[in-house]
Amino acid sequence: MTDPTDNVTQNRLAELQERGYTLIPDFLSPQRLEQVNALYDTMLGSHSGRNNFEGNCTERIYTLVARDKLFQDIAEDPRIMALCDALFMPNYLLTANQAIVISPGETPQPWHTDDSFYPIPRPRPMISLSTIVAVEDFTVANGGTQIIPGSHLWSDEQIAGDYVSGDRESDPDFGKQLQGMALDMTMPAGTCLVFAGTLLHRGGANNSEGTRRAFSNQYCEPWARPQENFFLAIPPAKVAQMSAKMQSLLGYSIHPPFMGQVTASHPRKALAPDFVPPAYREA
Repeated sequence: MTDPTDNVTQNRLAELQERGYTLIPDFLSPQRLEQVNALYDTMLGSHSGRNNFEGNCTERIYTLVARDKLFQDIAEDPRIMALCDALFMPNYLLTANQAIVISPGETPQPWHTDDSFYPIPRPRPMISLSTIVAVEDFTVANGGTQIIPGSHLWSDEQIAGDYVSGDRESDPDFGKQLQGMALDMTMPAGTCLVFAGTLLHRGGANNSEGTRRAFSNQYCEPWARPQENFFLAIPPAKVAQMSAKMQSLLGYSIHPPFMGQVTASHPRKALAPDFVPPAYREA
């Protein structure tokens, strides 16, 4: 495991604090990159986005950790866990886990932050940490992620609304202002962009002839409600086969003193094949 006090991790934490993002080059080895692309080849084709935010020319495949162990191993990568160990309370959670494949013709995504649904006034510490991993090269032409460096420190007034309400989406001056500050994250396949959940960002327009394959793992404080309900999305029998760390990330853990308990028992007990909830036994 990576020590959260090592120099590389400390430098990444400093970059997250100062500018809101950091990069991990060669996050995926060539072998893993090939494996992810092979899995995408079998999964893609029937997961089209349903609105402007998901993307009308974008495919999103949710709950990747339930689809192959490779995605479980990546989600608990020690370099990311070291950052989460330093930023969050123990027993932090996986909050989102999805493939994002932008196809030709896609328009820019609305500017947004990944933890805007937590109604705690800004500026504030991040409640979630996001990663976007390039499965294909990110370019300006194919929809590479765009970010606003430093926007993780902005107040609610500076953000002036969010993408859900659309308060500023119709304001052309604000849009031009953001575009003038935007940084295109051009990066080779295998690179991981790590950024604060409070950072403004978006998927870019795909004006190329090819796709922009990626996936996003996001993590949050153990007391925050995750975006994906993994308890319903992944059968307990499948979770029981995962590592103890992965089980904890999915919510089979206790945030002291007793948040997450199952009828006063540790939730990991619910993964036993003969587990019957006490309320059922007593009925």
